[in-house]
Amino acid sequence: MDRLSKAIAADGTVRVISAITTDTVTEAFRRHQTSPTATAALGRTMTGAVLLGASFKDVDRLTIKVEGDGPLESIIAEATAGGGLRGYVHNPQADLPPNEIGKFDVRGIVGNGMFHVIRESGYELGINTEPYIGSVPIVSGEIGEDLAFYLANSEQIPSAVMVGVLLQNQEPYVAAAGGVLVQMMPGANEHIITMIEDTIKHAPHVTKLVSEGATPSDLIREALGIIEFEVLEESDLAFKCTCSMERARSMVASVGRDEVASMLAEDKQATMTCGFCNEHYTLGEADLVEILNELQTNV
Repeated sequence: MDRLSKAIAADGTVRVISAITTDTVTEAFRRHQTSPTATAALGRTMTGAVLLGASFKDVDRLTIKVEGDGPLESIIAEATAGGGLRGYVHNPQADLPPNEIGKFDVRGIVGNGMFHVIRESGYELGINTEPYIGSVPIVSGEIGEDLAFYLANSEQIPSAVMVGVLLQNQEPYVAAAGGVLVQMMPGANEHIITMIEDTIKHAPHVTKLVSEGATPSDLIREALGIIEFEVLEESDLAFKCTCSMERARSMVASVGRDEVASMLAEDKQATMTCGFCNEHYTLGEADLVEILNELQTNV
């Protein structure tokens, strides 16, 4: 099962959040049948979303939207405070050959554009509040570096972000996925910062550690080296979508009487597909008649 850990170090001046997201990324791949490079890009973004979302106390839904001019076009990943995570890409079959060092060319498939972060509070209580939207240019397309750039520029929090996805040629195709977010809070000692920077520079890749069975706490240890830390909280993560037949029904009703009447006359049904999870919902003739009657009654 996927897990997330939150920890502090150096008298609270360093915050570390780590996550294992292998099962969640596997489920996203299963639902969207993404190409290898698209899977890597989506998995990194989903992992980044859950790490960043966990860094805010007052945010219960956080969305990362990457809009680039590469073949993928866009990536959407959403994390909730309850441990739910979902995401999709605009062109799931877009792919590129490995880059010059033999790695997934996520930079190339994303391209240049904008990196957006949307923070919402009150979502899980059904309270509609004005979301906060922060945007920065895509600086590398590698996702982790873009997330660190966002934090430094929009939140003024110096951070290191390591996210990764490891694939294999047999099921389950996602062999490992996870990430670590290290944030330097006000008052962080320069010596401690230098130590952490050096440790991260020489640490094994996150996906190597996850594939070898590392826990979220193990990832924190690898990021901090000899610096002691205290785990404050651990929680489960899973692919969760908020779509349902009821929501599909509401969306059909929202198009209005004339459009529903047209669906009824021409197709005798309405079929909707959730972009986040690829689940299909079909409303039959009886459903459309009922919706039409309700719309006429409410006039």
